[in-house]
Amino acid sequence: MHVKTVRLFDNDALESLTRVHPIVPLLFWSPVIFYLLWQSVSAHELSIAQISMLVVPGILTWSITEYWVHRIPFHYPAKSAFGKRVVFLYHGVHHAAPNDKTRLVMPPAGGVLVMVVLWFLFAQVIPAPWLQPFFAFFILGYLIYDYLHYATHHFRMKSPMMAALTRHHLKHHFASDKTNFGVSSPLWDWVFGTLHRIEKRSP
Repeated sequence: MHVKTVRLFDNDALESLTRVHPIVPLLFWSPVIFYLLWQSVSAHELSIAQISMLVVPGILTWSITEYWVHRIPFHYPAKSAFGKRVVFLYHGVHHAAPNDKTRLVMPPAGGVLVMVVLWFLFAQVIPAPWLQPFFAFFILGYLIYDYLHYATHHFRMKSPMMAALTRHHLKHHFASDKTNFGVSSPLWDWVFGTLHRIEKRSP
């Protein structure tokens, strides 16, 4: 049985860092996106057409990153008590309390650390004029993921596409947590064979 919320730390200050209002990622990351796009135009003199070419690659790269992060570290089969505790802290708590509104989007403290690491990794393979717009759309992909994730747990979707995304994600929670790792898209589950399938019973 899933509970409404789970306390992670006895210390109130630490506990507060694990909870975040859903509007915070939008307020925090939107200025970063606009700054990167502004730099693309003002510092690197890229045209709107050139910047637009990075929309799909940036969002698509986020999508596959989302899939593998969710599949590997978020569901790492830790053996030790310490390992299990760590996995529970950064993702297991969401499965224990999937509808906790304060833990459905990533706290900025953790998000900044992840984004800084990814920025330096991408900088090794993407030249400077293109890195800024690419990363802007990568962050946009992250925001899309964050709010789709929130919506699948708290809104009744009316459009067929959104309803399908909701069913896809909720199967990960309530049918098998070894399938349906994609939240913003089932694409990579289909590509890598992790779509949830109902086994047919023998007659």
